[in-house]
Amino acid sequence: MRGIQVAKYVKGPQELKINELPDPKPSPDQYVIEVHAAATNFFDILQIQGKYQHQPPFPWVAGAEFAGVVISTPASVKSPKFPVGSRVFGGSQGSYATKILATEVQLLPVPEGWSFRDAAGLFVTAPTSYGALVLRAGVKAGDYVLVHAAAGGVGLAAVQIAKAFGATVIATAGTQRKREVAKTFGADHVVDYRDDKWPELVKKLTPKGRGVDIVYDPVGMVDKSTKCIAWNGRILVVGFAAGTIEKVAMNKVLLKNISLVGIHWGQYSVHEKESVPVVWNGIMRLVEQGKFKGTVFSDKDFVGLESIPDALVALGGRESWGKVVVTVPQGSESKL
Repeated sequence: MRGIQVAKYVKGPQELKINELPDPKPSPDQYVIEVHAAATNFFDILQIQGKYQHQPPFPWVAGAEFAGVVISTPASVKSPKFPVGSRVFGGSQGSYATKILATEVQLLPVPEGWSFRDAAGLFVTAPTSYGALVLRAGVKAGDYVLVHAAAGGVGLAAVQIAKAFGATVIATAGTQRKREVAKTFGADHVVDYRDDKWPELVKKLTPKGRGVDIVYDPVGMVDKSTKCIAWNGRILVVGFAAGTIEKVAMNKVLLKNISLVGIHWGQYSVHEKESVPVVWNGIMRLVEQGKFKGTVFSDKDFVGLESIPDALVALGGRESWGKVVVTVPQGSESKL
């Protein structure tokens, strides 16, 4: 197979190289999947630099999210959930390659009518946003929800989920193009967070200026968000894409009866396994109802493993919106 193998840490994506590698050898509980599309994530950039919390031993193949076709089922499973030929998506180390190994719990069926490209970017972003808004914040009809960096991968997922539950969505983004994208995916209002007065602008968009009920924050804007949140509001701490981990004055939390709520979707499979199928069933229900669609960045195409460095640069430089997905051609069978 071909893949991007990391034998030593690199300074950035442009140092990544394509290698001819032996086909992966599955353990008795692993599927072999032919990769047709691979999605990019910020943590991929951190991992190739040695800065992520999960660093495999050298050498390892980069990438984590993918969609493709099952070409081999686990030897230890008599009746596999995904027979050979099944269209699946999932998350497992080594997606920047033509083949990948994954266990059954790391896979889900590609939704009916979805392309590999759309499905490749679903495994991390959708459950993070659904888990945050539904499990952690209890979003409901009538809520006002502020989604920061709304044109990003988790942001566009959050916009769609909040709308599906009957909330009014106020989206922030830093460029006109990204605000347009947020609107396309259902945001009711858009605000430029580069404007220092954005908390005031957000408050004016709520009934009687009371503020928003829920803030979805993957950036690290909790402190400023306390200025435009309503009494009893919930601020979801999703991540720190701005690059720094904030310190928040707790008196602000006390005075407005605010809840600061964390979401670490990756640890649900360890600490709260029973919630994983609940979240995925909820997401798939929204997909079936047409209330959740793929969020693939479409302003530029990335085709072939050779384009993965450029795709990661586009993601890291915030040139993109949604999920940056790379098509991995696999001959004439590839239905992209």
